[in-house]
Amino acid sequence: MSDQSPTEVRVRRAPKFSAFVAVGGLVGLITTFIVTIQFPVDPGVGFGPLFAYFSLFGVTAGVVLGALVALLLNRRSNKRARVVEAVREEVAPTESS
Repeated sequence: MSDQSPTEVRVRRAPKFSAFVAVGGLVGLITTFIVTIQFPVDPGVGFGPLFAYFSLFGVTAGVVLGALVALLLNRRSNKRARVVEAVREEVAPTESS
């Protein structure tokens, strides 16, 4: 092993974008369901197709809002990042028996 000097690295807590997008889509779907049941349904169309059509817009809006929240939190985490010193260590793998 070679002796290495400490290096400065930035440490921050970044949000997981996929979680925010998934939760946003789910909230959009639930909101669409709640709004759809508030109005009378056309008997010629039915509730299922009507809900499916409007959920295209609700889920899309929820995904976009979830992504925007994740972007805002990501920007905030960049501002709160700390600089710390780190030393790289190499560890030899051990043999499993």
